[in-house]
Amino acid sequence: MSELDEKWMWRAIGLAREAEKVGEVPVGAVIIDADGKILAAASNRTIKNIDPTAHAEILALRIAATRLGNYRLEGTTVYTTIEPCAMCAGALVNARVARVVYGAPDERFGAVETLFRVCDNRQLNHRMQITGGVLADNCRKIMQDFFKARR
Repeated sequence: MSELDEKWMWRAIGLAREAEKVGEVPVGAVIIDADGKILAAASNRTIKNIDPTAHAEILALRIAATRLGNYRLEGTTVYTTIEPCAMCAGALVNARVARVVYGAPDERFGAVETLFRVCDNRQLNHRMQITGGVLADNCRKIMQDFFKARR
């Protein structure tokens, strides 16, 4: 885990907190280009947008693709507070993301390493570098506190 990874994960954690404040599942995502500049930042908006695909990672991918004028986000790194689900992991592969960095693993839906290995699956046309566990305790606590408060 590098200082840079921690820096961007803290930014993603801030976005997760924003989602939490409006009643969304607290997940945040940030996309950085090859030069280390931020391309996109988003948090979950499934409830607000009335859209089951409005996960933080998907929204950030849409913003980054629009900014670049290309759906291929080669050379980018995606930072997300929770291990991406199958939908988001598949989108990362389709976008040709170079690297995914996530905070806490997702025992129920994780499709990067926990349940499935979508992002580095040899059967797919693209694989990316994976770094998991960056500020995992912080990311896990946000989710646990959110769901504990809702029960």
